[in-house]
Amino acid sequence: MIINKLDSIEFRLKELHDFTWLKKYGTAFWVVDETGSGCICIGMEDAERKYFCKIAGVNTLEAEVSPKESVVILKEAVHLYYDLAHPNLIKIIEEYDYNQFYVVVFEWADGECLFDHWNFETYQRNITMKSPREKFRELSVSKKLKAIEVLFSFLQNVNRKGYVAVDFYDGSIMYDFLTDAITICDIDFFQKAPVINDKGIEWFGTKRLKAPEEYIEGSVIDEQTNIFTLGALIFEFFGSFSDEEIDQRYCNNQFVPCAFQNWQLDKRSYQVVCKAVSWNRVNRYRTFEEFFYEWKSATEIS
Repeated sequence: MIINKLDSIEFRLKELHDFTWLKKYGTAFWVVDETGSGCICIGMEDAERKYFCKIAGVNTLEAEVSPKESVVILKEAVHLYYDLAHPNLIKIIEEYDYNQFYVVVFEWADGECLFDHWNFETYQRNITMKSPREKFRELSVSKKLKAIEVLFSFLQNVNRKGYVAVDFYDGSIMYDFLTDAITICDIDFFQKAPVINDKGIEWFGTKRLKAPEEYIEGSVIDEQTNIFTLGALIFEFFGSFSDEEIDQRYCNNQFVPCAFQNWQLDKRSYQVVCKAVSWNRVNRYRTFEEFFYEWKSATEIS
């Protein structure tokens, strides 16, 4: 591990790099270095605006791919942000090669990531701090319902444009607790349909939210898979799970809904989301439109 520094920001990498070329965007004020993608994310600020700089080809400590592979992955992902343009999707300002790196500069979006794993140790050391996930769960029902509508809108847009959301989870979502704005910030692994699971149990995504077909090589990954993902996210937002129950998802490779008594809304809404996360895909909703209609019908009277 080698400590790198840009302005007053320090971050850990496997190698020492010179990032002073980023100074054209102003001063560094924020960084995320604990990524498996081999990318480092740096917030820069000048007198007029803030920038979110995502840099591939950096040998991060938790990198699951080589620096060269991270460059290829990010280059292949850039078109997704144009193809899937949506009011709540982060927007690209520019992208370019720089030496061995590939750089994508996004507009800055205020907010907090709903699964900020890089801060987990901080929360363990200071139990008085609340994570964004905890703060989001404590929001009023009406605010969370509005947030869910944004996710429906975004995923319906993805489906209409012929894509499948791959590795979409709460870590892809930022929430601004001052304005209640939602930003989707990471869609790098989304794919054009048709999509087949060619990695088996190692298919992209967190076991906290995976659909059954995301563990089975040769399975189709499609709209119904994404319906399961959104259903699992809704359970995360309105349900309560013990640490043991969450651990079981990793041990058993299976998402299981919370018990009804641990559900914040009424019985009808609970049943609606249970259908979305049916183990057998033929029992799920056929389309997002059908799921959204049932969800809206149930929650309008919750």
